[in-house]
Amino acid sequence: MSTAPESTAAPSKSLQTFKDCWGCRAISGGGLILSAAYVFNAARRIMKQGAPTSMGTVAQITFAACLASWGVVIITDPVGKSHRKTT
Repeated sequence: MSTAPESTAAPSKSLQTFKDCWGCRAISGGGLILSAAYVFNAARRIMKQGAPTSMGTVAQITFAACLASWGVVIITDPVGKSHRKTT
């Protein structure tokens, strides 16, 4: 047993390629934003019919907000920008 610290493995090449590909991020983030719009409209349709707001409807709206924010994070890629190397 050695006392040297173990080195951490570098991220896989496929993961790095996804972060560098603008088209991949736009499609993935856009898909999440569109799915958020679908879930939100489904919840709004129930409320427009005059049904009382239930916990399920509130959960759908919250889930839609989470999906939309996840899509924005994927498109903007804040983590990748903070670790860019300058030469």
